[in-house]
Amino acid sequence: MARTSNIFARVEPDLKEQAEQILGELGIPMSNAVSMFLKQVVLQRGIPFEMKLPADRPLAYGALTKPQLDAELEKGMEDAENGRVCSADEMEAEMKRDFGV
Repeated sequence: MARTSNIFARVEPDLKEQAEQILGELGIPMSNAVSMFLKQVVLQRGIPFEMKLPADRPLAYGALTKPQLDAELEKGMEDAENGRVCSADEMEAEMKRDFGV
């Protein structure tokens, strides 16, 4: 038997449960799935799937130039003046739906 090493990772309980359900249907133990992922990382010398930011993602204000920040603030002020607003709860629900945040 090959020598093994332990990996400890923290994941959201719901994500773990969903993954276990799918892997169970496939007959693949979680540890085997993690090993398969790591083998692909080694073989491909990187993450074995495409990683992209969503096209319509929230802006990180620290990454904006002053003119870009000014333009975004202006858009926000126009939205507020024209009644295009929502509650923090509505925004949080939208962020969870659209970005998994």
